[in-house]
Amino acid sequence: MHRFVGHECEATHDDLAVEEPLQIRLAGEDVAVTMRTPGHDTDLAVGFLYTEGIIQGKEQLESVSYCVGPSGDIEPNIINVSPADRQLLEPRAWGRNFYSTSSCGLCGKTSIEQITTRIKQATNTSKVSLDTLYSLEDKLRDAQTVFAQTGGIHAAGLFDLEGNLLAVREDVGRHNAVDKVVGHALLNEMLPLDSHILIVSSRASFEIVQKALVAGVNIMAVVSAPSSLAVELAREVGMTLVAFLRQGRLNVYSGAERIR
Repeated sequence: MHRFVGHECEATHDDLAVEEPLQIRLAGEDVAVTMRTPGHDTDLAVGFLYTEGIIQGKEQLESVSYCVGPSGDIEPNIINVSPADRQLLEPRAWGRNFYSTSSCGLCGKTSIEQITTRIKQATNTSKVSLDTLYSLEDKLRDAQTVFAQTGGIHAAGLFDLEGNLLAVREDVGRHNAVDKVVGHALLNEMLPLDSHILIVSSRASFEIVQKALVAGVNIMAVVSAPSSLAVELAREVGMTLVAFLRQGRLNVYSGAERIR
């Protein structure tokens, strides 16, 4: 590439975030293709299937592995989830479980009604201190190794209520980063995440809030803005939703009673 500073030009190279498709299969049946940053693909596949309501828990999983091509080589962009639950072998059992998201412009009241039928009201009264919330953005940024190299990637971080980092996942897609964290939590039997804090280095869209709620998250923070539908969903179910998170300032759009 060529870098210009004023009228001075320098030929140099730059590190870019990798973006490649991942084809997710369930028992050999194509479920979805998502553009992602390679890494933690097992977490991503499992987290995606969970947040989309196709699987209900770790007990429904038999194995997760990359597919093998005709030449016998591993296909690093195709991953197959083998279910222990034989009922999941029938695509008609899960083929219509997907919700409209803001990425396709079809979100609305119906989407909120659909997601609230799958989740319970956030009744956990665990609280987090304001100082802990203020500390999270710096902790997440320090853990973003790929972002430090490329500057072009999102992250989702899972913290306990004392602000200790438990897991971080990076991806070019903010929803993929969340799915990776949720998949990690599912595989490590940490769900539901009702005594944790999820922070995402992006805006809070309806889709991001939906995925967090399915995982049982009661307290969620983002570094950018929330959408109106995300706030409406958070208020509907009693989630604490924090946005514009910075050191020393934040906005609380729902569930302020959990912040002390």
